[in-house]
Amino acid sequence: MSSFDQQIMQRCLELAKQAAGQTAPNPMVGAVVVQAGQIVGEGFHPAAGQPHAEVFALRDAAAQARGATVYVNLEPCSHYGRTPPCADALIQAGVARVVVGMVDPNPQVAGAGIARLRAAGIEVSLGIEAAACRKLNEGFIHRMLYQKPLGILKYAMTLDGKIAASSGHSAWVTSPEARGWVHRLRAECDAVIVGGNTVRRDNPLLTSHGQGHNPLRVVMSRRLDLPTQAQLWQSDAPTLVLSEAEADPAVRQSLEQQDVEVVSLPVLTPALAMQQLYERGCLSALWECGGTLAASAIADGSVQKILAFVAPKIIGGLAASPVGELGLTKMTEALTLEQLRWEPVGADLLIEAYLPQLIP
Repeated sequence: MSSFDQQIMQRCLELAKQAAGQTAPNPMVGAVVVQAGQIVGEGFHPAAGQPHAEVFALRDAAAQARGATVYVNLEPCSHYGRTPPCADALIQAGVARVVVGMVDPNPQVAGAGIARLRAAGIEVSLGIEAAACRKLNEGFIHRMLYQKPLGILKYAMTLDGKIAASSGHSAWVTSPEARGWVHRLRAECDAVIVGGNTVRRDNPLLTSHGQGHNPLRVVMSRRLDLPTQAQLWQSDAPTLVLSEAEADPAVRQSLEQQDVEVVSLPVLTPALAMQQLYERGCLSALWECGGTLAASAIADGSVQKILAFVAPKIIGGLAASPVGELGLTKMTEALTLEQLRWEPVGADLLIEAYLPQLIP
């Protein structure tokens, strides 16, 4: 693996991320065509149903693709889906070498694309910047391996572990820079989930605030004890409310008249909510809920990743915790997070980590 190969693969990742939050259920993919050490073509997959990254890059390179090296962060597909196989497009273009970041976890591909390229006499190099490639598409990988979206729990707390004052007032725990970071995160996710209490207490908007596409906003409310007037119902972003069969029919009618989709489930749990989102093609779901729902989501395997903002503030009192009761009574039973990373965001500290049970 050369430093040049790494540099061009990093460019593939930059290209791929331009479509963050817009490709579901497909992965984010970027491709670069190099001829005689020079980039002659680039492309990325913009959305499901659109051509794949390799096709755009080959079109951009035109005749210069023959004998060239093509870099792509995910193994070229070998099957017919909404679009023809990219492996065939590369063979037909006459490329000499393909550099692949990672094998596609999709069972329909899973090495078959690489095998097809090699059978056609094309040199294939695998595993360039593999960790970064997996990180970029962790939602897609999780969806393929576990048949559900990647669950991300995001919360903000003071240095003494409070998400609000004892009065319930919570605006704002973190800095404007941290809130801007969250808006960009929403633009990269397919759905954002809250409970009914968050709607009643905070009247949130849950959009990307102009930072990119707006995720599907999901409210979990068993009885539909929700306000009939709220910011969520009055904005253009798509909104889904999940409830149970015995929910308030008058509230349901009011929400549906405001173009809010309401779906009743036999029983409302985080796992069944995630199943709904999987069936809708989601790769990732951002839990921005209170502590009670967060604990339920962790307990039933609906959260894999934690993003915790810690503000340099102390509020004191007996305010709510970001994660409610998990039934753990000894410190030795505590969930020990893995792959820990942290960074400053404005005046706050962002901690990123993964729960141990289901890490892609």
